[in-house]
Amino acid sequence: MFLENRILRNTHSLWVNNMSFPKKLVTLRKKNGFTQKVLAQELGIHVSQLKRYEAGTSQPTLDVLRKIALSLHVSSDVLLFDSGDRGPDEDLQLHFEAVSKLDPDEKKTIKELLEGMLLKHEAKKVRSLQNQPL
Repeated sequence: MFLENRILRNTHSLWVNNMSFPKKLVTLRKKNGFTQKVLAQELGIHVSQLKRYEAGTSQPTLDVLRKIALSLHVSSDVLLFDSGDRGPDEDLQLHFEAVSKLDPDEKKTIKELLEGMLLKHEAKKVRSLQNQPL
């Protein structure tokens, strides 16, 4: 079941990429076989509110967005982001794929190196902000 849900989420993300949130919501609602009324009931909102989300005239709260993602069996990232909005740049993606094949100790070392570089970067930003005049 877990693997089936993961494949389903990945499949959803492939065909809803580069759609607006309202379009993604309509497409996923229909794909899951929900009418507006049934999905609204599942979310605990009035059907007119769901219609506003689908028309793009209103945006859901974080709590409702979470419920939408759970009801439609997708991550909130699928609802909110287009492909490429999240994740590494293309030049790093191949490296991360290669890292995923390393043994656990090697992965831990890579993770520690990345964390160290990110801390160094943040420290540099803080120092440059401290040196700016108010």
